[in-house]
Amino acid sequence: MSFDPPSPAKDRRVRRTRAALLGAAIALVSERGTANVPVSDIADAAGVSRQLVYLHYGDRDRLLLEAALDLARRELAEPWQAAPETAVGRARALAIARHFAAHRAFYCAMFNSASAFALNREVSGLLSPLRSQAMRPGALLPGRLGDDLDAFITGGIGAIVYLWVTEGETPLDAEAMADRLVAVGDLLNTALEHLPAVSAD
Repeated sequence: MSFDPPSPAKDRRVRRTRAALLGAAIALVSERGTANVPVSDIADAAGVSRQLVYLHYGDRDRLLLEAALDLARRELAEPWQAAPETAVGRARALAIARHFAAHRAFYCAMFNSASAFALNREVSGLLSPLRSQAMRPGALLPGRLGDDLDAFITGGIGAIVYLWVTEGETPLDAEAMADRLVAVGDLLNTALEHLPAVSAD
């Protein structure tokens, strides 16, 4: 039995359906300020049947998580991949702050949803390019210690952004947040430059 790959037209339909569902999910969660949006409302807003939601994503929580990840990847990860030389510094910190400020209602709802842990983990990973080479402990520390400190720093950046988005004053000040991220990075750089030798034991 042979397998025929999907036709280009079918691929385009699948991409359009998924894009419509992701866009509808982001819009409705942002508008209502909660992730408790019925599947039927998302399907109606996307102009598709409820069955397609389940076919493509399995359930509402998975759809909402994929919508959040798609948004963050498109606006944060993809620009970094296209221009990795801009992945550090204040300009990148400001781009991050502006992204979360622009989508605050959506992220607030998602950070308080059943998908919060998975989203926090992914967002922390997307924020990792904020670290400069000097902030890469793996190059300075032996064994697992470097990896552990690397994860600690990345998670800490994610925690700062999470608290700012969920508890910061309205409106969020992206310029001030960028300065905060840079200040934390500078402090870590200074500390790591003066790090004493650590053995692998």
